[in-house]
Amino acid sequence: MGCGVAGAVVGSVTDLLANPLGQPIGSQVWPLRSTLKDFPAFAQRIAGIGVTRLELCSPIGYGAAFSSLADAKEVKKIMADHGLKSESSHFTLGELRHKQEKCLEWAKEIGITQMITASLGDGNGGSHPTLDQVKKAADEYNQIAAVAAKADMQQGLHNESFELSMVEGKRTYDLLLDLLDPKLVKFQFQMSTITAGLVGADYFVRYPGRFYSLHLQDIAMDREGHPQVALGQGSIDWVKTFTAAKVGGVKNYFVEQSWELTQPSVAYLKTLEV
Repeated sequence: MGCGVAGAVVGSVTDLLANPLGQPIGSQVWPLRSTLKDFPAFAQRIAGIGVTRLELCSPIGYGAAFSSLADAKEVKKIMADHGLKSESSHFTLGELRHKQEKCLEWAKEIGITQMITASLGDGNGGSHPTLDQVKKAADEYNQIAAVAAKADMQQGLHNESFELSMVEGKRTYDLLLDLLDPKLVKFQFQMSTITAGLVGADYFVRYPGRFYSLHLQDIAMDREGHPQVALGQGSIDWVKTFTAAKVGGVKNYFVEQSWELTQPSVAYLKTLEV
């Protein structure tokens, strides 16, 4: 997709207050990374559909596609110019292992308070870990999160292939919820993992207070291949999800979809009453 001039006006304060959980609508930049090169144009476009929060990906670990985010002061200014803020960003496990201090500096300059890693599979068995590897990954991440906590930063964990795996009859994700320190590590739930049998609302109720963030996608479970669709057009019960999210402790959420799906998904969130 090309990055163009915004074609709509940012939603009113009344619209924002009506959003689910009473929180502003956010967008994760990963699916939109091809348009980040011209960051001011990107910011104008995403703000134009009513998004006021961006979840970034660290240029330190995520590479060239996110190089326009390297100058933290400039990024913060550009976002402010378009009514945007960023309180959350993703960081690779590798960069947190070797460049955590640099990551913390970049995050603090922007105003980020949530540092999230997509998965703990790097060097820990990938999508087929052993129980010992899961324990090793949890120990390492608790140590990383302890350093973050000393810098007043909340570490978080998303769920990708490593977390979705099964180990000795148990879901790795469930093991990590037991092994990771609840004070040091919060969780960001990827709604599309319904295709692997993980239902967000169930987890939020089962583990109250353990979550602080959501990645929003909707899935057509009744269609072959379970394709992603715009929010409200798939199989996920969003009223149930956001109601349970309050129990889970969720504080913010980010649409993580292509531009073609982000637009109708944001529009749907503006109408959703929970």
